[in-house]
Amino acid sequence: MSSSDIFIGETIGTAVLILLGGGVCAAVTLKSSKARDAGWLAITFGWGFAVLTAAYLAGGLSGAHLNPAVTVGLAIQGGTAWGHVPLYLGSQLLGAMIGALLVWAVYYGQFHAHLTDPEIVKSAPTDEGMVDRAVAPKAGPVLGIFSTGPEIRNGVQNVVTEIIATVVLVLAILTQGLNDEGNGLGALGALITSLVVVGIGLSLGGPTGYAINPVRDLGPRIVHSLLPLPNKGGSDWGYAWVPIVGPLVGGALAGGLYNLAFA
Repeated sequence: MSSSDIFIGETIGTAVLILLGGGVCAAVTLKSSKARDAGWLAITFGWGFAVLTAAYLAGGLSGAHLNPAVTVGLAIQGGTAWGHVPLYLGSQLLGAMIGALLVWAVYYGQFHAHLTDPEIVKSAPTDEGMVDRAVAPKAGPVLGIFSTGPEIRNGVQNVVTEIIATVVLVLAILTQGLNDEGNGLGALGALITSLVVVGIGLSLGGPTGYAINPVRDLGPRIVHSLLPLPNKGGSDWGYAWVPIVGPLVGGALAGGLYNLAFA
C-alpha cells in the first residue's frame, strides 16, 4: 500500500474511532445528554462498535491498524515494514486529535451546560482538600471523555494492566491470519476485533479504563488541554505516560509471543 493510502486510511479511521468512542463517553457523562448515566456496558459496547466502524472504513486503504500498539506488533511479527511505522503512528495521532475535536463539536452545548453547572464545578477535584491522591488525582470533570485514568493510582499496577490488556488485543489480531490460506479473516476480522475490544473492556477495563492504544489517550488529552472549555480542570499529564508505555510494551510483547508460539 502507498504512503498516501496509509495516511488517509489511518487518519480517517482513527478519527472515526475516537469520534464514536469518545462520543459514547460524552453521551454517558454530560448533562443534557439523552444517554447520561447509561453506564459501563454502554461505554464498552460503544467502543466496540467504534472499532468495528473504523476498521471497516479504513481496512481497504491502510489495513486499519488505528493503534500504534497494533502497528508495532505487526512490525515485529513481520506483517508491516518498519519504514512505514512512523507514518502509521503520525497519522494515527493526527486522526485521534481530529476525532476528539469532532466530539467537542457534536456535544458543544452539553459541554457548556456540564462545565457551568455549579454542582459539577463544586465537586471537581482540586489540589486543596484532597485526602488521598492515590485514589483521587487531580483531573478535570470532563477529562474522562477524552482520555483514561486509573481508579487506584499505582504506576506499576496501571502499566501492567495496560500491558496485559494490549497483549490480548494484539495477539487476537495477529492470530487472525492462522487459517488454511494464511490470508486472515477479511471483513470478519473487523467484527472479531471489535468483540475482543468489548471483552477487554468488560473484563480488564475496570482498573484503568483500558486505553490499549497510545493515541486513543494522547491525542484527545492534547485536545483537552487546548480546548477553551470553562472550568475544565487539569489534563492529568502525570498519568499520561501509562497509556503510552503500557500499550506499546504490550504490542511488542504480543508480536514477540506470536513469533515464538505461532509462527
